[in-house]
Amino acid sequence: MTRQPDWAVRLAALLSAVETRPFDAHRWNCGRFALAAIEAVTGERPAFRVLPDLAASVDSTGFPRMAPLRARMGDVVLAPDPDRLGVVLDAGRVAFVGPRGLLRAPITLCTAAWRIG
Repeated sequence: MTRQPDWAVRLAALLSAVETRPFDAHRWNCGRFALAAIEAVTGERPAFRVLPDLAASVDSTGFPRMAPLRARMGDVVLAPDPDRLGVVLDAGRVAFVGPRGLLRAPITLCTAAWRIG
């Protein structure tokens, strides 16, 4: 999968649309957010396997894993305690699904990242 030419606009539209969408364990959680971001960036929904932990599940997509500080806008990240997936917003911030919408946090909280496209 490669990034679409208008991926930044598509990712911004997704972030705007879900800004105030609260966490719902079945309908809107970190996994669904990461999948929506990947689809916004690449135009495709990746195949994946649900495995015992989030990192292994993301690894099953085939996207290369890297250090979080090497991640760029649109890449997927993992933060611990509790484990949750998020999306890189810029060089230093990520977004996660929270109880009242998106939460921003520093990328330094993350333990893994995956290059999307």
